[in-house]
Amino acid sequence: MSVTLRDRESAATSSEHSERERRSQGRNGPWLAVLLIAALAITLAGVFPFRQIIAQDRQVESTRDKLAALVAENEALEAQAEALLTDAEIERIAREQLGLVRPGETGVTVRPSDAPPSTAPAVDTIEVDERSVIDKIWDWLTGRDLEPGG
Repeated sequence: MSVTLRDRESAATSSEHSERERRSQGRNGPWLAVLLIAALAITLAGVFPFRQIIAQDRQVESTRDKLAALVAENEALEAQAEALLTDAEIERIAREQLGLVRPGETGVTVRPSDAPPSTAPAVDTIEVDERSVIDKIWDWLTGRDLEPGG
């Protein structure tokens, strides 16, 4: 078994190569840490605006629902205003709310007794948030805690 010059050179090259790998692994550690910190910073930078976007979307939906309710109420009031233009509705309101009667009719008014109203003692109430910690964290992540009254 003779060791040739070529075997010695390949062994030396192999040991140099493994030595370089060990050194390069030592140099990659700090870069890997910097990369992980940057990824964490980017993730956190995305979470906070994401929360606000979700909260604003909910607020827009809530405002649209309120608008729809106001439109429906407006339509009902317009219908009521149109009904006020009829003689029958005017007479009904005059009789019920104002106590008016037609000539020749006798009006009767019934008054409640003068008994003092019962007074209940005032009770202080304390609001307790009974949600679980997981629900509170989820609300924080989704921005529900940013909603007014939420």
